[in-house]
Amino acid sequence: MVTRKLDGKALALMFVEGGKSLADRVDVVDSLNVFPVPDGDTGTNMNLTMTSGVKEVQMHMKADVGSVAGAFAKGLLMGARGNSGVILSQLFRGFSQSVKGSEELTTKQFAEAIDAGVQTAYQAVMKPVEGTILTVAKDTAKHAQQVAKKETAFVPFMKSLIQAAEKSLKRTPELLPVLKEVGVVDSGGQGLVYIYGGFLQALTGERTEMTVSEPDMSDLIKIEHHHMQNAHSHIATEEIEFGYCTEVMVKFDEEKLTSSPYDEEAFRTELSKIGDSLLVVSDDDLLKVHIHAEYPGEVITAAQSYGPLVQVKIENMRAQHENLVSRGTEDHAAPTHQPEQKPLAELAIVTVSMGEGIEKLFKGLGASEVIAGGQTMNPSTEDIVEAIKRAHAHHVLVLPNNGNIVMAAEQAAEMSDVDVAVVPTKTVPQGLAALLAFNPAKTLAENAEGMKAALAEVKTGELTYAVRDTYIDEQKIEKGDFMGIFNKKIVSSSKALMTSTKSLLLAMIDDDSEMLTVISGADAKTEDTEAIVAFVEETFPEVEMDVVEGGQPLYSYIFSVE
Repeated sequence: MVTRKLDGKALALMFVEGGKSLADRVDVVDSLNVFPVPDGDTGTNMNLTMTSGVKEVQMHMKADVGSVAGAFAKGLLMGARGNSGVILSQLFRGFSQSVKGSEELTTKQFAEAIDAGVQTAYQAVMKPVEGTILTVAKDTAKHAQQVAKKETAFVPFMKSLIQAAEKSLKRTPELLPVLKEVGVVDSGGQGLVYIYGGFLQALTGERTEMTVSEPDMSDLIKIEHHHMQNAHSHIATEEIEFGYCTEVMVKFDEEKLTSSPYDEEAFRTELSKIGDSLLVVSDDDLLKVHIHAEYPGEVITAAQSYGPLVQVKIENMRAQHENLVSRGTEDHAAPTHQPEQKPLAELAIVTVSMGEGIEKLFKGLGASEVIAGGQTMNPSTEDIVEAIKRAHAHHVLVLPNNGNIVMAAEQAAEMSDVDVAVVPTKTVPQGLAALLAFNPAKTLAENAEGMKAALAEVKTGELTYAVRDTYIDEQKIEKGDFMGIFNKKIVSSSKALMTSTKSLLLAMIDDDSEMLTVISGADAKTEDTEAIVAFVEETFPEVEMDVVEGGQPLYSYIFSVE
């Protein structure tokens, strides 16, 4: 049967298959990250965004394409994570606006909708860069409009569309020099090609049931949390030994399994030493962990030894316990005495951090709400919207503290009911500098400008490790090397942590530097921190130094120079 028109059910199946196609290849998309750092998460972000869109479609199945596309766009918008997820949500936001009110779609209307999505996405990006997912989407839309003039059957139309997308993807290294240097195509563009491939699978009948392909331990976790909730109602917040409910999902990687064979019993034993309420579920492809731990970074690192991250979720149980106790007190109050509504604050700050120490630092400097997130765990648009609500203020400043969260923050600002300004902080040190520049006596706009100006006064350095061999920034880097990153460039690489750290600090600190803050990560060793302190004191005696236990995963040290 030749399909010449899509109804709502057909379009919904295309969205589902598009999500499944991407989910099956998350690790491939993540591996295309230009920097060989352990937080290459384009595939993860796009997958989580698509999953949110598909779930919304499944809850609002309609016969007309306008309603289905609208539900999909809403789900993508609220679940968007990272720049790639935000761009993907904008592509289908424009798509849904184009088909609003339509019962069915022809190839011509589908092509027009894809083009409308491209226009929306380009408008959402302040400085569009060619050689990215935007280019692949644009080239595909242009080709689709040409093909739709003659081709009315959807299967050959979609096959031609995919060919154009693949051709554009292969061209991305010619448009973006860094891709050519490293020898990869654009990761976001590759993800989009996989989604289009899923659309075709739905049209040709190679479909799956309307479910998201993800191992689910939700019922087990609910039962465990029910027990914990009952227990926690009888203890004080400070008595909670393990403060973070941590969920991690990884996709098994054959290469990693060769060097670190997966033994479920041994893995459980390892994790049981660092937390409680442990649940482990695995199949041939995926491993999912739920645990209450004090240092989530240790859990993430342990799980990553078997493959790349697919999903990370961390919740502060101490904060949840305080809310639970508060609600319990209210529930038992006399019905005639309603709790007084807390008045709205004039100005509040929402910030993002990864690591208990960094969270404490942000709150100590005046942040009202701290969203758990950052590298490998970009919060969604909805996460940020909810944090803005919890800030309970007329005006809210948002500090993303990660370049891959800025667009989601800006999208959340547009969707919020209160006045929100996003200060585009791209690192933790920038976030700290912005907080120090905050003046409660000034207006939202004045503070936003003052905070932006403060970003120029701080330099950020990061020490992490390479997840693969590569050649970038005129350096040959081998898997496992410690890398020093400064100004988005890898300035040092060595198998010895101190060698790479010294080179990084020498690149960062100059005659004008006055203050160095050393933020140690979850895997930082005391002897390494002491060696860094000794090196700085001997080499830069005029520079004042402060050491903070940040607890962030993946990055052994973050350095802030002012």
